[in-house]
Amino acid sequence: MTSRRRNHAVSEKLPIPVSHPDKIFWPEEGYTKLDLIEYYDVIFPKLAPYLKDRILSLERCPDGMQGECFFQKQIPKGMPPGTPTKRIAHEGKAGGFTDYVVGGSLITQLALANLGCIAVHLMASRARSFRQPDWVTIDIDPQSGKFADAALASLHVKAAFEALKLVSFAKTSGSRGLHVLVPILTGPDADEVLAFAESFVARVAAACPNELTIEHSIAARGDRVYLDPFRNGFGQTVVAPYSVRRREKAPISTPLEWSKVRPTLVPSDFNMGNFKQSLEDPDPWKEFFRSRQSLKDAIGALRKV
Repeated sequence: MTSRRRNHAVSEKLPIPVSHPDKIFWPEEGYTKLDLIEYYDVIFPKLAPYLKDRILSLERCPDGMQGECFFQKQIPKGMPPGTPTKRIAHEGKAGGFTDYVVGGSLITQLALANLGCIAVHLMASRARSFRQPDWVTIDIDPQSGKFADAALASLHVKAAFEALKLVSFAKTSGSRGLHVLVPILTGPDADEVLAFAESFVARVAAACPNELTIEHSIAARGDRVYLDPFRNGFGQTVVAPYSVRRREKAPISTPLEWSKVRPTLVPSDFNMGNFKQSLEDPDPWKEFFRSRQSLKDAIGALRKV
């Protein structure tokens, strides 16, 4: 556990004031709120490209692993003056709107962590083109609870994307599953991207019906791996690469080389306690934003099936 003296010494060097830096967020590991804020301060250069001009949905857990969490879309009171926001009108409600926080600055990120935002939840679109996603997400959720099942399922997803001539990138979810993302050129509306993702997972699951499923009913899924396309709906979010999760051991949603996606991998081995060991490692997602692809041909190919 970090010492009280160290906590105050570190907090004085940060660009924001930290309230209650000694509050324990992870009792088993002894990690404090300040440890979380310091993590985001150090990792921010790796996190920033995914946050830049990205609309955020806030999950606030003011007591860490203890107590309750709640989601908030409207910018919270107490954020630094000048925090970037994006006003989005409520669909079907005349005059209603939400001012979302827009990511991209270190001060914004640290201020959110200070308010108990452990995980970073990103929309698939940038604020400047908020109905046009620039990635597709497939959330791979093993109903067995075994990461090994998610790892094997992700290889089917990767192969199916390759058949459509799409390059994909994998990361741990920070929980029991995996996220597979495909960077795309902006253009299609969120509804069209969601329709593509739904057709895509249906095709993949149909090819492996004993292993994979798109069943909405949890009971009907059994122990099969659920391929979730709904992170692509307008306003939906996915946890950012390098985001900490509110789970035991403070695991991190970690980008992976595809060669590292193996059934023997233990997602919680990537955590807030040891992340500095990997700071100098090559970035497995180095080419992510240089790999933006058009969905036009892939959408057309799925429609022909």
